[in-house]
Amino acid sequence: QVQLVESGGGLVQAGGSLRLSCAASGRTFSSSAMGWFRQAPGKEREFVAGISVFGGRTLHADSVKGRFTISRDNAKNTVYLQMNSLKPEDTAVYYCAARVGRVVVTNDEYDYWGQGTQVTVSS
Repeated sequence: QVQLVESGGGLVQAGGSLRLSCAASGRTFSSSAMGWFRQAPGKEREFVAGISVFGGRTLHADSVKGRFTISRDNAKNTVYLQMNSLKPEDTAVYYCAARVGRVVVTNDEYDYWGQGTQVTVSS
């Protein structure tokens, strides 16, 4: 079991930055790949970024490449999403997710989810 709690969301102007954090509890974090997803109003949840168990492999959606960076600190049981050069289209609820095994981009392959944190980017 893994419990996930996101933080760091908020309101920011276009071009600004935010860093999201996802604190995990539970014994399987150290064997879990982690992902960030987002869901905008009226849209399906979409993959944003993922990271392997020890951080050696990262994946980023094309829409955020060069602007967002996923990282993790296994000593702190925390995964981060650094978001730079934010755009209004990045506005969404951002979710952290975990799965035991390799990092993947498909949301239905993740077993554990946080409650989400709202990110709003004003133009």
